[in-house]
Amino acid sequence: MSSERGSAVVEFAIVLPLVLLLVLAMVEVAVVARAQLEVMNAAREGAREAATSPDPARAVAAAKAALGRGGSVARVSVSRPHVVGEQAAVTVRLTHRVASPLLGGFVIELTGRAAMRVEA
Repeated sequence: MSSERGSAVVEFAIVLPLVLLLVLAMVEVAVVARAQLEVMNAAREGAREAATSPDPARAVAAAKAALGRGGSVARVSVSRPHVVGEQAAVTVRLTHRVASPLLGGFVIELTGRAAMRVEA
């Protein structure tokens, strides 16, 4: 009977790090997915501003403001024709570092692009 209890402890010691690694990986995937959604939202906010304002600096500011504190390191590009009805496009790029050293601490480039028709 005591040898069975010992084997259960050994099995638990072998499986626990794998379970913890799996949970950590799931958390990291959720963090990256959230960051991607924020980048997409920032691109949409920038495109909305670019569609209504001829000043590209306002679209860049709107996109960076939508990202909050991450906006200072984001790269935003604006393409806005001066013809009403054409597409104004904003692309937001953000470098995201995966925080977990167990997963390698690698860097992911997140990109969001949105386009809206020029109104004025």
